[in-house]
Amino acid sequence: MHKRLAHGLAVFLCVAGLGAAQGNSGSDHDRTSPAKTQKPKPATKSTHSNAKRTHPYQVGTASWYGSYFDGKETASGEPFDMYDLTAAHPTLPLGTYVKVTNLRNGKTVVVRVNDRGPVVEGRIIDLSYEAARVLNLEHQGIQTVRLDLVSEPQTVAMLRPVARLQ
Repeated sequence: MHKRLAHGLAVFLCVAGLGAAQGNSGSDHDRTSPAKTQKPKPATKSTHSNAKRTHPYQVGTASWYGSYFDGKETASGEPFDMYDLTAAHPTLPLGTYVKVTNLRNGKTVVVRVNDRGPVVEGRIIDLSYEAARVLNLEHQGIQTVRLDLVSEPQTVAMLRPVARLQ
């Protein structure tokens, strides 16, 4: 159920474009050094206004992985499918839903964490090819993103079906 939900659903939300692309594009074979990432900060509510605001769980560089890993077993035990809306994160519990916002263009997608990574120093999340495509970062390879934790009931309510591109 979770795999089908993550696979067939995405949400595009408009958020003010902030940030910029960093560094050179990564590749599927760029995964050799051990991960050294920032310790994530939990989301907290801001109390200085009446509006309900949250702080991001993390802000940093995202990369993506695709065909080289397609079909290989993930940390959750399921085979990696580059067309599912999934991601690798070093510390979040497997099965956690994360809203990822591309800070350059404001595009947003909700992914399910099903793997560990990234293994390239300085990156906070590795997205599946499909998630990278939704965020329009498949050509840049890496991009500054914002991560927000999303509860499963909120995820189901927020998402709408998106047809899988062949």
